[in-house]
Amino acid sequence: MNQLTTTLLLLVVICPMWLSAQNWDREKQDPVATEVWAPRPPKVTPGTGTAAPSDAIVLFDGTSFNNWEHADGSPVKWKLEDGAMTVVGGTSAIQTKMGFGSVQLHVEWRSPAEVKGEGQGRGNSGIFLMGKYELQVLDSYESQTYANGQAGSIYKQSPPLVNPTKGPGEWQTYDIIFMAPVFGERGQLLIPGSITVLLNGVLVQNHHIIVGPTEYKGFPQYLAHPTRLPLALQDHGNPVSFRNIWVREL
Repeated sequence: MNQLTTTLLLLVVICPMWLSAQNWDREKQDPVATEVWAPRPPKVTPGTGTAAPSDAIVLFDGTSFNNWEHADGSPVKWKLEDGAMTVVGGTSAIQTKMGFGSVQLHVEWRSPAEVKGEGQGRGNSGIFLMGKYELQVLDSYESQTYANGQAGSIYKQSPPLVNPTKGPGEWQTYDIIFMAPVFGERGQLLIPGSITVLLNGVLVQNHHIIVGPTEYKGFPQYLAHPTRLPLALQDHGNPVSFRNIWVREL
């Protein structure tokens, strides 16, 4: 009988005995020993309709660009009307004045009702977590493009699990859980970033491990960066609109 066979036989004999002993000991244990009473989770009032949860930071409520700027610090040149902001092509991306790390993020967006172009030229924008990791915004209702570039994708990294997009001109909703990457003292990657995304209430990214900052060409590679950076919305030349943007820091 070799060592492996002996070990397997011991496991077959000992494991049931050990489990039986565990179950017997469990009957003698006080249930209070496994109850956690403190600290208590803080109370949060959930949002209803367009209202954000009580502990959220409202980044855009449809009334002003107070929390936003262009990357050079200049005032936002996008259009503001009817409770929404709309990309003005050629003015450049906008970003939050505050920096964020890991967040729960809610964003509502709308591609133009008038369809122009196809693929990546049709209702294109993007939400950049920490200004580096892009969740694609695109009119993907009945339009063909590469799978890891359609709405709900982590651009050029991960296609969405399904395509629950609505038609052009309809408001769509992203609910995002983003965990920022963690770097060591020497700049080495300790924990990669990850993201979970619901598009219109449907799971499209399930704890996807991000492999690096978004790149249009070539493969991504992590480089150490600050723990808090602005969120950004892309100017891709198409008049995509956004509204009701709020964030909860994690």
